[in-house]
Order: sequence, then C-alpha cells, then structure tokens
Amino acid sequence: MSEPLYPPWGTVTPEFWDAPAPGTVLAPPGLAPETLRARLVKVAEVARTGHLPDAAALAARLDQDVTAEYGELHLHTIQAREVRGYLAALAGHHPSGLSWYLHAAQLRVTIQGPGHPDVEAATRRAYSLWRAMPPQADRQRLGADLLTIASDIHGPDSQIVRRIRERLYALALPSIATPGQVNSA
Repeated sequence: MSEPLYPPWGTVTPEFWDAPAPGTVLAPPGLAPETLRARLVKVAEVARTGHLPDAAALAARLDQDVTAEYGELHLHTIQAREVRGYLAALAGHHPSGLSWYLHAAQLRVTIQGPGHPDVEAATRRAYSLWRAMPPQADRQRLGADLLTIASDIHGPDSQIVRRIRERLYALALPSIATPGQVNSA
C-alpha cells in the first residue's frame, strides 16, 4: 500500500494565492476602539491647550479614518463628527458647529431610531448651541434648519420642537421689552 503524498506547504487553497508576497508590510488592523479613544483623548488635549485649529485638524483626520474604516452609518463616525462640531463651536464657528451637530443627530436617528436617548441628547446639544449663538443675521436661518430637522426626528408636536419654535418666534417678533427687561432669546 502506498502512502499519500503530503506537499510541504499543506493543501493549497484559493486563499493561499491571495496572500501577500513575502516581505510585504501589511497595513495595521483597523481602528480598534482603544485606538479611537486614544486619538479622541489627543484631540481633547490639544484643544485644552488652546490650539483649536490643530485639534480641529486632528479631528478631521480622525473623521476621515473612522469613516473609511466603519462607514458613514456607524456610532464611531458620529462621535468623530460631534467632536468636530464641538471644536467648531469652541472656536466661535457656531454655524459650522451647529451643522455638524445636526448632521450627527440625523445619522443617530438613522442608526438608533427617533426614540433613542442618544438621539434626544444630540438634538438638545444642537438646540443648546443654537441658543448660545451670538445674535447675527443667520441665526434665524440656522434656527429654521434646526426646527426642520428636529421636527423630522421628533415630530412637530414634541417638546423640543415647541421650544425651538417659541425661540424662533421670539427672535422674529420685535422685542416689546420694558425698560430694564432683557430679551433672553
């Protein structure tokens, strides 16, 4: 009886031929959650030192990497974009910050659904940023964008939508404040 012949490399499968050539350096595995956290910590450290443009550049690069790794509809991508919104607001670029927050809220509702607490929190962050914006010509336009997106997410009769609508009305109507009274819009 003859013995079977076993080649030294084992059984050749189609995957064998897909292997990289010897000496080829493989790209490191994707962004592990601990790598993502470390990069977010680095962004925060740079921002804390007052170097907001550098922190924003790091956050933009992180956003690109996370989006490439996980895609647009992933919580890691949303977190990176919320950080970009926060940094824009810190730098005084309120319209950009609000745009990032609204974008993140829309992504969250797509992934998590309108009733999820994180979606509600994302909408509140956008509303709070809009409220904190200094009075300027596009504040009403941005408020209208916020109202539209919040209505789409939470419904036209939700508490946050009513609150946004009241603030927009207060901004649109001329203030009839008595002397000593401050308009809180």
